[in-house]
Amino acid sequence: MRAVVTGCAGFIGSSLTDRLLAEGWGVLGIDSFEGYYARDIKEANLLEARRHPAFSLVEGDLIELASSDGAMRAGGSLREIVGSADHIYHLAAQPGVRGSWGRSFETYVRNNVLATQLLLECAKDAGIASFVCASSSSVYGDTATLPMDETAECRPFSPYGVTKLASEHLARLYARNFGLPTVSLRFFTVYGPRQRPDMAFNRFIRAALEDLPIEVFGDGSQTRDFTFVSDIVDGIVAAPAAPPGSVLNLGGGSRVTLSEALEVLGTVMGREIRVQLSAAQAGDVKDTWAAVARAREAIGFQPKVDLASGLAAEYEWLRTTL
Repeated sequence: MRAVVTGCAGFIGSSLTDRLLAEGWGVLGIDSFEGYYARDIKEANLLEARRHPAFSLVEGDLIELASSDGAMRAGGSLREIVGSADHIYHLAAQPGVRGSWGRSFETYVRNNVLATQLLLECAKDAGIASFVCASSSSVYGDTATLPMDETAECRPFSPYGVTKLASEHLARLYARNFGLPTVSLRFFTVYGPRQRPDMAFNRFIRAALEDLPIEVFGDGSQTRDFTFVSDIVDGIVAAPAAPPGSVLNLGGGSRVTLSEALEVLGTVMGREIRVQLSAAQAGDVKDTWAAVARAREAIGFQPKVDLASGLAAEYEWLRTTL
């Protein structure tokens, strides 16, 4: 089987790429190496994949690849790339809730909405076996109805959440109108090795290693449903078995307050964690909690990694790479 993985150099994309290669897939990865964080981090994520004979990389932006100029530079058009695949795993996106305000929103619309529509358009006539689209718990917004169920009304609390919900709607439209077998997966607070440097546990561990106070936005009582990256990859790989047009939560079953998570981190690192509280940021929701019954029924999803084990893995990875 041959897969196209967009965003293949990112945190989750590179982890998925390595899993597919280990299971005997051929993988064509696409990544634009967007400057949201340092390129050398993404290059490090791809070290293992680049050594594999079944991996090839197209460096390019999805929208540019869909144009004639971009296709010439990459040696093939987006339509040709998609046509060579059995499955598409679309993880490329502009990440980050806090960065999506103001003029930056234009970038989020471009990379999360327009790029997704172009990829779907290329896929609809290509006989693709499945189109798996990465979404986010951010689509639910700041709701008091917990756990968050896929049938609940979505009211995003950030511009980022708006764009991820729009990408879900596009995927479902292509399923209903053209029979494209799409599945959208709502990820809940993913962590683990290769986590982006702007994400919470990465920042927390680096601060603790440097004996600096950890900056927490809010009072620490906010809850998150933390999900280890290998559990997310399990769900992505299994997703093609879901009915076309499905939307599924992928959550880790480790819902705790941020203060509790920091206690676990301190135990894992064997040191006292010093916390500095700061004002809550625009777009941050109070609580998340994934209802995963639908994912369990549709694709057999069952998270396996508890918070302590997952944090130990991320700590060891960061400790050895800094």
